[in-house]
Amino acid sequence: RCIAPDHLGFGRSDKPTDIHWYTIARHTEVLASLVMALDLKKVTLVCQDWGGPIGLAQAASMPDRFDRLVIMNTWLHHDGYSYCDNVKNWVGAWKDKGFFCYKNPDVALIPLMDGGFITRKQFYESIALGINIDLSEDLQQMYDGYNAPIKNLPDEAYNGYRRFPLSIPLNSYENGNVAAQEMHYRILLNWKKRVDFIWGIEDVIFTEDWGREWSKRMNGSFTPIVGANHFLQNTHAEEIVKTILN
Repeated sequence: RCIAPDHLGFGRSDKPTDIHWYTIARHTEVLASLVMALDLKKVTLVCQDWGGPIGLAQAASMPDRFDRLVIMNTWLHHDGYSYCDNVKNWVGAWKDKGFFCYKNPDVALIPLMDGGFITRKQFYESIALGINIDLSEDLQQMYDGYNAPIKNLPDEAYNGYRRFPLSIPLNSYENGNVAAQEMHYRILLNWKKRVDFIWGIEDVIFTEDWGREWSKRMNGSFTPIVGANHFLQNTHAEEIVKTILN
């Protein structure tokens, strides 16, 4: 079976309105409680983006429950990891007076831009100027899917989206759960079971070079997905599934 939980504050889950409720440590603990409540065993963990700090923590803390890791375009903070300018700009966009600093930001457009379905110019004009984008039927369906969990909700429902970028540990070590991330990174360097890296190589956040280097450190396989960006599962799902099943 496949278990795909929505993190609290995202997807169809409840959305705490206190922005300070959102920490990586708390989300890690919540996911751990789910793993234990369902008594999951022989797990193949498939993780991407925040699934690194939150999901890989489970394998590091409960290795007996996990048989395999599939790691896609993510990271674990550790000494020597360098955050690129694109990450710094993303964090800055969510700070006070940043690009996304207004009520009900249209976050459903982000995966459309990442996938190359709309241009950056269209994205920025829509966000900043409110210019509507004429989407095809398929793209409208994709947009509606991403927008559905927050459609018609008050501004406080977006606090998870606001807080998580600020949890990237550029200078937010406590909120980013840095000590735990570093520990989990070191633990997983000694992972003896199967680990496969599947990487969108057009990603400007977590680059191909980083993915390849991490896979070498963990003695894992590395499968590059040509033409895929950060949210590779959004554009290359079939290729990813075939790689996992093989």
